[in-house]
Amino acid sequence: MAHKIDAAKCVACGCCKDACPAEAISEGDTYSIDPEKCVDCGACASSCPNEAISAA
Repeated sequence: MAHKIDAAKCVACGCCKDACPAEAISEGDTYSIDPEKCVDCGACASSCPNEAISAA
C-alpha cells in the first residue's frame, strides 16, 4: 500500500521528495504521493521532520 501525507501536518519542506527513490511525490501547497509509483519503502516517512507521512 502507498504511504499518505497528512496535509494538515505537511509544510512542503521537500525532505520526502528528496528521499523518495521512486519519484512518487509531487510538489504543491502540500505534497502528495502517487500510489501508482509508490514502492512502499518508507523512506519518505522516515525523512519527514513533521511526521506527516504514514502507511495507508
